[in-house]
Amino acid sequence: MKYFAIKSRTCLVIIALLLAGCGVSNVVIEGSFPTPNIAKLPLSIAVYYDDALRDFAYMEYTETGQEEFNIESGTSHMQLFNAILPAMFDRVVFINSMDDAPAQGVDAVFVPAIEEFQLALPAKTKLDVYEVWIKYNMRLLTASGDYIADWVLTSYGKTPQATFLSPEEGISEAAIVALRDLASSFSLSFSQVPEVRDWLNTL
Repeated sequence: MKYFAIKSRTCLVIIALLLAGCGVSNVVIEGSFPTPNIAKLPLSIAVYYDDALRDFAYMEYTETGQEEFNIESGTSHMQLFNAILPAMFDRVVFINSMDDAPAQGVDAVFVPAIEEFQLALPAKTKLDVYEVWIKYNMRLLTASGDYIADWVLTSYGKTPQATFLSPEEGISEAAIVALRDLASSFSLSFSQVPEVRDWLNTL
């Protein structure tokens, strides 16, 4: 009888662990991004997305340290830049490796990177909004990989909790708002970055 009780408790612990492991919600960020209505710069730009950006995901943990939300946003970042860059420059080509850049005859190579992703949930902040902050490192290089410019941009998005039926929907919409915030700030500030401005003056 004692053996049966121990075995039953062991089974309950295993079941509890399995259920805890199944508690992660996967959130894939998907959205549409309008092209900015701005004057194009007479530049030919190659764009390189490294694996870190393509496969970018952020894991949010519960207050007890368990995995709660796995947020995949790499594809949405590529969709964003694919939408805004052709509206900013005369010619845009997408390359799979920095080794491909010299053969493209471009003025520069643009390499975006995500440095930090932060999420605030209503259940934790006690505020009725979902919030997303994203910090980016934007790099502009010559076709041979030499430095031109390196700058940081941050974006922010929030959405009311009452608008959505689920946390997944609220997180996704807040991330889309943050991405659209990036689209606006990047397209309007690109030429004003001191290093970029100095480089443009040499062309």
